[in-house]
Amino acid sequence: MVRHLLPRPDSVLCAALAADLDAADLRSEPLRAAWGAEADDALARGVRSPLLRAIEGRTDALATLGRLFVLGMPQPEADVAAALARTGLEGLESLGLGYREDGRVVPAALIRPQSFVDADGVGEWWIASDLDELALHHLDGGGALPPDHVLGVGGASRTLASLVMPVEVERALDLGTGCGIQALLVARHAGTVIATDISARALAYAELNAMLAGVRNIEFRQGSMFEPVAGESFGLIVSNPPFVITPRGAGVPEYEYRDGGLVGDALVEAFVTQAPAHLVPGGSAQLLGNWESLGSARGIRRLESWIAPELDAWVVQRETLSPLGYAELWIRDGGTTPRDAAFEPLLDAWLADFAARGVTEIGFGYVLIRRPAVLERGETAAAPLRRFETVPQPVTSVGRAFRDGLAGHDALAEGIPDVLLVAADVTEARHHMPGQEAPSVIELRQGGGFGRTISVDPALAGFVGACDGDLSVTQIAAALADLFEVPLVDLWADLEPRLRVLVTDGFLIPADR
Repeated sequence: MVRHLLPRPDSVLCAALAADLDAADLRSEPLRAAWGAEADDALARGVRSPLLRAIEGRTDALATLGRLFVLGMPQPEADVAAALARTGLEGLESLGLGYREDGRVVPAALIRPQSFVDADGVGEWWIASDLDELALHHLDGGGALPPDHVLGVGGASRTLASLVMPVEVERALDLGTGCGIQALLVARHAGTVIATDISARALAYAELNAMLAGVRNIEFRQGSMFEPVAGESFGLIVSNPPFVITPRGAGVPEYEYRDGGLVGDALVEAFVTQAPAHLVPGGSAQLLGNWESLGSARGIRRLESWIAPELDAWVVQRETLSPLGYAELWIRDGGTTPRDAAFEPLLDAWLADFAARGVTEIGFGYVLIRRPAVLERGETAAAPLRRFETVPQPVTSVGRAFRDGLAGHDALAEGIPDVLLVAADVTEARHHMPGQEAPSVIELRQGGGFGRTISVDPALAGFVGACDGDLSVTQIAAALADLFEVPLVDLWADLEPRLRVLVTDGFLIPADR
């Protein structure tokens, strides 16, 4: 298969293409209805034959463009010309998205609808990217992905999107933008977004996707790390950087979308040490990353040492992998399987690299860094938040949880707020031993965010239960002291540090928020 260069997109042609895609109704729900929910789910597992059977014989625009752009299959010239009446076949070729060969139009890229949900509502964009392994396999036999492959919206992209805080900022930076999905999402809450990438091909796709979406407040710059924004500051920096730990050596392919070209976890270290210089006071940086445990030095503690102590830092480790498990994961990600002759040499290279550097485990998770806000008198608003934790349970709405956790931390700077409310997603569970009236265990459970479960005693459970806005914190504490017949000062000394945890974790919310 011919691998085409992707030119800088033409705004007029992009507008025409968006109009054609809109006219064909190339969106998630119409496609799912056309080939069925079960077949649609199968596509995510690399199975496309059920989809093809469902739309067999159909030559309408939705079916034609679904096969061409969603599945990456060549289509008859006449059918594509009819479906892209505004763009035209020459326009499609000018955009670098396809070419004509033997009476067919061969796709050079995928264009898939991508839905999203954020604080402003629900929407959907068309996201263009390079042909995936499934399409490449059917077009030319497949094999390993090209080193400059531009990934579409994958699991890591969706994860980062879910943990970016929904905050309004004047300027934002998407470092390592790839196909541009994070820049598009952040652009909904930022005056201007700078999107950077070391790959010119990725930037071309990102700019194309912004034009297809009609988003005009994104500027695209090429370069490595923070070089394209030297001397500039932002209210929010987001990054899904090429953090994969790949051995440096002959015969080991490097993929621009995932491999940063540095040894071990040095790229994540570089980000967390350099990002603060590009934050305005009160600004935050968020990224996904890997970190290594070297001998007895745990990865998450190594990461803590990289972040200056005066900064707010909240690191959530989601999982860990052994060197073998990690190597297998990313070798397969590049399109090489155990059936391929190259698999064993690649595995040996990965394991030799980890062994030589004493790597015992690789962690993955979320990193949030915030530069403290400065008050008028030159002081910071509160003592830094330093939180480094492992959260293995399912999570939802992490971006909101981060935002609200930071707000709760700030609210605690001058003590427990006067009035607290129970968050809407908090429930209480009581466990009784058979025959006993009093519960043996009382738990507070969080339905969203980090999905935490906290064991509490009757006093704290009673306090939380009374946080409905009618009574102040002082009034609730005094009533509980009378009820349990203990001095108020002793009760408060016990409750106060635990209330701070509940506020930071989002179980309790200051009423003025």
